[in-house]
Amino acid sequence: MYKYIYATISRLYYTKVPSTGIGLFRCLFGLVTLQEIAFLLYFNHLIFDPIPYMDVEFPMIPFFLGLWGVAASFICIGFRCQQSIIVNYIFWIVFVNFTPMQRDFDGGFDIFMIGTNFFLIFMPTDKSFAIDILRKKLQRPFVHYSDYLKKDVSVLAYTIPVTICLGFLYFDSAIHKLFAEHWRNGLGAWLPASMPYYVSPINMTWLLNNELLQKTIGYTLFIFQFSFVFLVHKKQLRPLFFLVGAGLHLGIILTLNIYSFGIGMLVFYCLVMPFSWYRRIATFMTAKAPLLTVFYDQQCPLCCRTILTLNHFDLFKTIDFKQAQAYSTEYQALNKIPAEILMKDLYALDNNKNLYAGVDTYAQILIKMHYLAPVGYLLKAPLIYQLASHYYRKIADSRSRIVCAEQCVSETQTSGYPSLYEHVFEKKISNDVKQNIHKISKILILIFLLQINTSIHYGLFYRLDLLKNTSVISNNISNISNSIILFSTNFLGITPHALYLHDHFEGYNHIVAITYQDKQGNETWLPLVSPDGRMESPNWGRVHSMWANIAVTSNIDQQRLSKFIMKTTAFWGIKSGLDLDATIFNIKLKKITSPTIWVKDLLKSNLSGDWKTIGSAHWQKNTLHFDLPENITPL
Repeated sequence: MYKYIYATISRLYYTKVPSTGIGLFRCLFGLVTLQEIAFLLYFNHLIFDPIPYMDVEFPMIPFFLGLWGVAASFICIGFRCQQSIIVNYIFWIVFVNFTPMQRDFDGGFDIFMIGTNFFLIFMPTDKSFAIDILRKKLQRPFVHYSDYLKKDVSVLAYTIPVTICLGFLYFDSAIHKLFAEHWRNGLGAWLPASMPYYVSPINMTWLLNNELLQKTIGYTLFIFQFSFVFLVHKKQLRPLFFLVGAGLHLGIILTLNIYSFGIGMLVFYCLVMPFSWYRRIATFMTAKAPLLTVFYDQQCPLCCRTILTLNHFDLFKTIDFKQAQAYSTEYQALNKIPAEILMKDLYALDNNKNLYAGVDTYAQILIKMHYLAPVGYLLKAPLIYQLASHYYRKIADSRSRIVCAEQCVSETQTSGYPSLYEHVFEKKISNDVKQNIHKISKILILIFLLQINTSIHYGLFYRLDLLKNTSVISNNISNISNSIILFSTNFLGITPHALYLHDHFEGYNHIVAITYQDKQGNETWLPLVSPDGRMESPNWGRVHSMWANIAVTSNIDQQRLSKFIMKTTAFWGIKSGLDLDATIFNIKLKKITSPTIWVKDLLKSNLSGDWKTIGSAHWQKNTLHFDLPENITPL
C-alpha cells in the first residue's frame, strides 16, 4: 500500500497546474472568516457574556476579535500570507475551544474551518491575487514584470486538501446517513427544508412539493458523497463533481438559514473547479491587445516600482509598459520630445495615437484598466487634477535624488524566508525531493488513519451500539480512540459529520418562541423567532444552532431551555430598548411534524400552526424568574 501511495504522490508532485484557484480560495476564505468575526462582534454579549450586558466575563473579546479581523484582512489581500494564516489558525482554535462557542454556539462549520486553515498553511497562497507578489517585485525594481508571470504549482496543493477536507468529510457523512430513515427514503434534503427553524426566507414550497425531484436530490447526494473521494480527481469527472457539489451547497444557502456553513463549503469548490476552466477564464478576461502603451525611465528605481505596482493591479492586461530608452525611436510621437524631458515624465500612447503625460497618463491607465475607471475619471476632475499635478510635479522633479539600495540591482535577490510550500515543493536536489515525497506520504497515511478512527468509532461502533461492551479491553480501546479524536478534531478538523440525522429530527415535533407586552399592551414577538416559526434575521449560524439545536430539541431540557431564554431575553430585550424589570416575556409552544416519509405542503403546515402560551418569565434585579411547567412536552 505504501508503495502505491508513494508512486501516486511522486506522479502528482511533478504535475503542474495554475495557482489561480488557490489564490481565489485564499481570498474568499479570508472573507468568510471576516464575516464570521463581524457576526461574533454583533452577538458578542449574547455569546460570551454569562448574562448579556449584565455579567460581562470577557471584556477584552472585542479587542481580540479586532486582532483576528486584521489577520483575516491580511489573508484576503494576500499580505504576509503564511504568517497571517498561522495567526488565523490559532484564533480559530482558541475561540472554538476556549470560549462558549464550543458548547453553546457551535457554528456548524468551525471544525471544518480549523481543518481548512491547517492545510492553507502549507499551500502556495502567495502565488496569485496577493500583495506578497508585489512586495517581492518591489524589492527588485529593475527586474521586468514579465519575469514575474504566475508560475504553476504542484497539483498536490489542490489534491490533498480536497481529498481530506471534502472527500473524507463527505464519505464520513454518508456513513452516518445510512442509519437515518429519512435519508434512506431519499428525503435528506427535504426534511430540514420543511422545518420552520431551518428554512431561509425564500419560499421553496414549489421545490419541496415535488416528491420525485426531492428523492432524486436525496439519492444523488448519497451517490455523490460516497463517490467523491474516489472519483473527483478523474479529469473527465471533475466538471461533473464541481457542478453537483457547487449546486448542492448553493442549494443549502438558498434553502436553509445556515449561511456560514453553506458559503464556507461553497468557497472550497475553488479548489475543485477544473484547471482548464481557470485557463479559459484567464484567456477570456485578458485583453486581446493593449489599449494603452506607457513609457517609463528604466534607470529610475521609483519609476520601475511604479510600473511594477500598476502592472500588478492591471488584472485584464490592458496596459503595455515599455522602457522609454529602448523604444523612444520607434514611436513618432516620442521622437519629438527631447531625451532629457522624456525621462522626467511618464508618457503614454493610446490606440488613436493620442499622447499623454504626467497625471493624464495615470488617469488614462486607471480608465483603461476598466474596474478602476471611476478613480481615473475622478483624477481628472477640477481641483483634484490641479492638486494631483502639483504633487506629481514635485515628486517627478526630485526623483533623480532617490537612491536605489544596492540589493535592488541584483536580479537574484529574494525576499524573506521561503514559505512551507516552497520549502517542500520547490526543492531542486533530487535526494531532497525524494525525502519530501516520503514525508508527505507518511503524513497522509497518518491523517487517513485518524479519519478512519473517527469514522469507525462514531460511524459504525457508536451507531451499532458496539461501544456498550463493558470489558476492560474494549473500554481501553474506546478511551484511546476518544483521546485521538480529541486531538484530530481540535487541530486537524477531523470530526464526525452526523448532520441533520434521525437522532436530531426524530420526535422534533414542537418549537418555542418568545413574546412580550409592549407599552401599549400589544403582544410583540422578540426578534428571535417570527410568528410563523422561522428564525428571524440575523439569528443564523451559531445563534440558530444555539436555539434550534441546543435550547429546543426533540426532548427539551427545562434547565437548558431556561438558560437560553435568559440569554436571549436579556440580549434582545436590551437591544430593543426594553425596561427588563417592567417586561413580562411569554413562552410559546407550537406543534409541528417531522415525518420520515414525504408529505405534501409539510412546510406550509408547519408554518401555519397555532401557538400556545405555556409559561412566562420576568427579570428582577438582574435575575430572571420563570413560570414554566416541569415537563415541557408536545401539545
